[in-house]
Amino acid sequence: MYDVVLLVEQELSQEDAHRVVELHQDMPEPVRYHVLVPCHNAEAGVEASISALGTADLYGTGLVDQREELAKAQEAIDSEARDCTGRSVQRLRDLGQDAVGGISHDRPIDALTATVNKVGGQEVIILTRPHIVAEFFHLDWTNSARRHLGVPVLHLLEHDPEKAKK
Repeated sequence: MYDVVLLVEQELSQEDAHRVVELHQDMPEPVRYHVLVPCHNAEAGVEASISALGTADLYGTGLVDQREELAKAQEAIDSEARDCTGRSVQRLRDLGQDAVGGISHDRPIDALTATVNKVGGQEVIILTRPHIVAEFFHLDWTNSARRHLGVPVLHLLEHDPEKAKK
């Protein structure tokens, strides 16, 4: 089995699923895709924002009162991420591929590294929207993955269905 880990920023479109599968159509062995969707941590995001604004002393204790609301927000975020993962996996399966998926609350590169190690990934494909500044300074997921992993890393830009209509 040839294991490919896909780190996707958003739901895998039909066009993107087709592009990914085409990359491996001549593989002599079966391919399994592992779709990984990073999931935002609502509570950590709020706390980081408050700290960055230097207002932690003013609002830090107020977060205790907000925990229930943050938990509900996190539940919604997780649900959408699981749905996104499920639809992405299904698109690959609809193309006759073996695919599994999951979400992670860890930093994307940490989650990617852990997944590659866990499944014995032999290749990584990262699908994102263009991030010109991060790419210019080599701070994007692809450059980070290349520094942390000993497997080939390919960066694809996600297909934008809105631009295709024009």
